[in-house]
Amino acid sequence: MINVVLFEPEIPGNTGNIMRKCVATNTTLHLIKPLGFSLDEKYIKRSGVNYIDKCKYFVYENMDDFFSKNKGTFYYLTRYGHKPHSSFNYTNKDENIYFIFGKESTGIPKKLLKDNLDHCMRMPMTDNVRALNLSNTVAIMIYEALRQQNYRDLLFNEPHKGENFLEEYEEN
Repeated sequence: MINVVLFEPEIPGNTGNIMRKCVATNTTLHLIKPLGFSLDEKYIKRSGVNYIDKCKYFVYENMDDFFSKNKGTFYYLTRYGHKPHSSFNYTNKDENIYFIFGKESTGIPKKLLKDNLDHCMRMPMTDNVRALNLSNTVAIMIYEALRQQNYRDLLFNEPHKGENFLEEYEEN
């Protein structure tokens, strides 16, 4: 199972977008307090559109609370990581995989990173940018894990218009 963990997220639009991605990919979301917004805010609803009520998510008081309730392999996304995100093996569909992302302003606590250096990763990029947008980074990680798992249980065809929609499409 793929899990996304947001440590003290600050921007409601990012979290709303991430909630939508989680619904689209059957990914569970874990939110570590304090949150920089209310989960009822219109910004979350706007970016999550009509999907937030379908999002499986949990809220924790702090990191200790989170770690006490979850077991599996934990990966830490940080600009200080030395390994690319694609160098890890996420193929075991039965393993609980947790991608941990830090708050937008300061990231994951440095002590936590230092204690887990073997599972710290960085997305390769130029020296012109310090970090990518949180929501974009979450999308890249979810889809890298799903790619390695052959997109387990996800649809390869658009479900509402039908598999042959474009082949049968005629302009009016």
